[in-house]
Amino acid sequence: MLPGTDDLPSIQQINHLIRSRRSVFPDQFEPSVLIPDDTVWQLLENANWAPNHKQTEPWRFIVFSGEGRKKFASFQASRYKETAGEKFRQDKVDKLLSNPLLCSHIIAIILKRSTTVSIPEVEEVAAVACAVENIYLSAAAYGLGGYWSTGGITYDPAARDFLHLEGEDRLLGFFYLGTIRIPSPGGKRGDIRDKTIWRKE
Repeated sequence: MLPGTDDLPSIQQINHLIRSRRSVFPDQFEPSVLIPDDTVWQLLENANWAPNHKQTEPWRFIVFSGEGRKKFASFQASRYKETAGEKFRQDKVDKLLSNPLLCSHIIAIILKRSTTVSIPEVEEVAAVACAVENIYLSAAAYGLGGYWSTGGITYDPAARDFLHLEGEDRLLGFFYLGTIRIPSPGGKRGDIRDKTIWRKE
């Protein structure tokens, strides 16, 4: 064991955390319980330590809480009404309005492209995804629920003005965060041996 690591989680605990992490959706949250902002800051600080090529740190976050959730809900519902056309469904409007209010916080996930280092965009998208995984795992460690959504206004051009995005900034979705009322069921994965080629020579 490394010096000063006596109080760190064991390998078994880390394995369990990673393998038991699940997406938890707004209708599974306890809407009356708000997560302390300090805890959300801890999740974001862990996101800030994601790996990234050439230290561009391309992740940016916009956090909606309190009344901000209502403004977010109202904007995405109004945009859906304006753009749905023949595919309009009132139940979707209702969901766009209600889901944000079931959450404690909603975190917009932004890719901020580097202007000083030449790097393929896919590498910075991957770095942001690593940051989001850190949020996922940190939320699970705190006993909180959440999921990364690419619905709503994620691909709506009007979201750029709403979120004040600039230049080559890209919205990559939203992380819905809340206190778990109904846990998600256990998951399963296929055998990693079927997905791996191991060459020793």
